[in-house]
Amino acid sequence: MAASAHGGGGAAASGGGGGGSSFPAVGAVAQVGHGPQVVVVVWEWEDEAGRWRPYSSRVSEHIERSMQQLHGAAAAGKGGHSIALGQADPWLASYIIDIPSLTQFRQDTGRMRRVRRQLHAQSSAPGQGLSWQWENDEGGWIAYETTISIFLEDCFIGRQQVADLGNFGYNYVVDLTSLCQINKITGFRRRIQRYSDAPYPLPISGLLHRGQNCSCHQCLAYTGSGPILNRSRHAAYSLAGPSQQTSSRSSLMMSPTHGYFPYNKRPASLGSMPIGNPNWPRSALAPTGLSTVSNSHVADGSSIPALPIQLKGPDNVFPAFAEIIKDPEEVVKKYMARIEEHPDEDCIICMEKLSALSGYDGMSRTRIIQSDAVGKLARCGHVFHLLCMMAMYENGNKDGSLQCPSCKTIYGEKTGTQPKGRMDIYLLPQSLPGYPDTGSIQIVYNIPPGIQGPEHPNPGKPYTARGFPRHCYLPYNEKGRQVLELLKVAWNRRLIFTVGTSSTTGETDTVVWNEIHHKTEKGSNVSGHGFPDPNYLDNVLGELAAQGVTEDCLRQ
Repeated sequence: MAASAHGGGGAAASGGGGGGSSFPAVGAVAQVGHGPQVVVVVWEWEDEAGRWRPYSSRVSEHIERSMQQLHGAAAAGKGGHSIALGQADPWLASYIIDIPSLTQFRQDTGRMRRVRRQLHAQSSAPGQGLSWQWENDEGGWIAYETTISIFLEDCFIGRQQVADLGNFGYNYVVDLTSLCQINKITGFRRRIQRYSDAPYPLPISGLLHRGQNCSCHQCLAYTGSGPILNRSRHAAYSLAGPSQQTSSRSSLMMSPTHGYFPYNKRPASLGSMPIGNPNWPRSALAPTGLSTVSNSHVADGSSIPALPIQLKGPDNVFPAFAEIIKDPEEVVKKYMARIEEHPDEDCIICMEKLSALSGYDGMSRTRIIQSDAVGKLARCGHVFHLLCMMAMYENGNKDGSLQCPSCKTIYGEKTGTQPKGRMDIYLLPQSLPGYPDTGSIQIVYNIPPGIQGPEHPNPGKPYTARGFPRHCYLPYNEKGRQVLELLKVAWNRRLIFTVGTSSTTGETDTVVWNEIHHKTEKGSNVSGHGFPDPNYLDNVLGELAAQGVTEDCLRQ
């Protein structure tokens, strides 16, 4: 709970303590008694103060089922590394759960937080779909930690008039008659409410370490659909390797009122439809009469489908780095014409006079190009030492293209160092803020971790791929479709991502964006990476053009 000037600040703390672990080992579980009792699953994320905040029941069920699917995929040798929360709640479209580290990853900022899985009795508040919430300074409703919701519900059922939160380490009492939280030191009051939602889900079975059932007393006492995985003796199972804790934490999930996001709020216009799940079978993605929509399809209001459908994407085939390396001397000679009269100006590469020798003597293996040779680029007309241009080319991607260091004009087809992956595209019936009466395009980028190649900063060293799949959005109008087609060209030219250092987390040798901005927030623009943004499409067209990706590429 954010501190206020009235002294009413401070979040109600979890009574269970902290600490996450690799799924499916879970932290402290609610005492369910000595007899057989059914439990429910609550997934939680850790805020900046070390408090554990519950996801909604809908999101918890999505995570639980996705973990089961990823577990099955891992057992079949198919991998699987992350869960997209936007498929359960469009307001969480920016968030991914990274399975190897059990962290929540925010795609637009790269920030991470730990997540954990908790079990509670089905007879408790979460099992009945009940939560208690407090009102923040902006009028948003924020859920108490699960243990406090259970405590308040027990007090409410027991007809207590006052509940003291002192046992949770806070100087608050809750008046259950007037429904307010009171700071015992300042007397400041906040409104609270008892909120009813869908009950939290039952645990999914089959996730015990190496598929072995546990015969301990607590697991045998559980009458649900599978063993309880909550004791230290139960070995942790990671779907993609050992658990890795991280000190890097994501920014808060924010609501439009700038408080902790109350997960049970959903935009009424979006309904309960899954958002572009790339794992849907073709029959679900392509209703009768719609099938696969070609990229040249122009939709009017009547042609937007009632369900998401998959559009034709790029071929996702990249040439090996060795296949695109071109001889630097041939490339320079192709795009530059040698001139005999040297302008009285500096070569901006070596900073020597053009009338002087190049600072890169010895670059020419054939010695055909001499140190005093000067050339002019064909289209822009800028002049440089030929050996300096060869040196600049040698330090780049060596893909057969040249880029003028003065005006950035690109000669040839520029390619990047993006690792292998997939780009999938979906047409959604929902509109984006600022673009009413049209559908939207969802782009799903998926890049797995791997080993760096010769074109990367540290060849032979592993690189990480945090937060994939990444979900991005465009309006389904004429300009949005134009941007989509150009993004497909940029993807096939390996220009969307690169391997480098994250500007948000500082992690090195990881997959990062490569100067072509994407919108990763669908229902709002809280982070600045969503809609409405009337200038975005024009801006991204400019960024694509700076990489040599223009409408001319679509005519080839």
